[in-house]
Amino acid sequence: MAVIATGFFDGVHTGHRLVIDTLLSEARARGEQSLIVTFWPHPRAVLQSGADSLRYLSSRGDRVTLLRSLGVDEVETVQFSREFASDSAREYISMLCRDYQCSELVLGYDTRFGREQAGPEEIALLAREMGVGAVIAPPVTFEGAPVSSSRIRTALSEGDVVRAGQMLGRPYRLSGVVVSGNRIGRKIGFPTANMKLYEPLMLVPQNGVYHTRVNVLGSWYDGMTNIGTRPTVDDRGALTIETHILDFNDMIYGLDITIDFVKHIRPEQKFPSLEALRFQLASDEACCR
Repeated sequence: MAVIATGFFDGVHTGHRLVIDTLLSEARARGEQSLIVTFWPHPRAVLQSGADSLRYLSSRGDRVTLLRSLGVDEVETVQFSREFASDSAREYISMLCRDYQCSELVLGYDTRFGREQAGPEEIALLAREMGVGAVIAPPVTFEGAPVSSSRIRTALSEGDVVRAGQMLGRPYRLSGVVVSGNRIGRKIGFPTANMKLYEPLMLVPQNGVYHTRVNVLGSWYDGMTNIGTRPTVDDRGALTIETHILDFNDMIYGLDITIDFVKHIRPEQKFPSLEALRFQLASDEACCR
């Protein structure tokens, strides 16, 4: 038998963590397994409900890793499809009982599932009618409102990585591979590692310069990361994520790189010359240090 929490858990933020803490507590009290049933891809991507603007706070792999790191016994990922979306809440609970031996459901305050988009109170009532226990975890609030993935996306879109990190319970993270750039940074004394995201639909914070923590070759370094179109040196308008890693000068093309966002330093801007850019980058580096 298993106590189950179900949902997408994008970002595995502090609100999700309270649900998971409740899940673990209930499973221990019952002497049963704790299980999270999540799904992929995001429902919006399948149902084409705002899919063009969909951006993730965590990749599929990172999400499962985060969930497991919190002490959950098992994480099962169900393929989300139009057929899956057509099931009623009752049919979904029946599936959890049949396939995963669900004895109790742990619900978030805003959990919704089934084609009728039943809310937590409705789901709990239905579950109990079917002989399944149900517990509803309260919201976690931040600045007077419940923490949510949408609030975190808004903060990141505004460049406020500090507030986003407070709601996530950890710094916001991007991971990718280092690819070749135009090498102008190296020419002016600030070589950069240009990142290609492993998950192209990850949310990229607002354009600007950020103090970051950078993991490469198994070690962490301070860095300054520029997100934007490099208007001083490039007129193509392509978005880049490039990081100058402090006290590091190894060649790392083709290697993994992970960036944790610490603080926004300044907006992106166009400088009249490379010398003016170099002067500003020196100031940015001093700020990071």
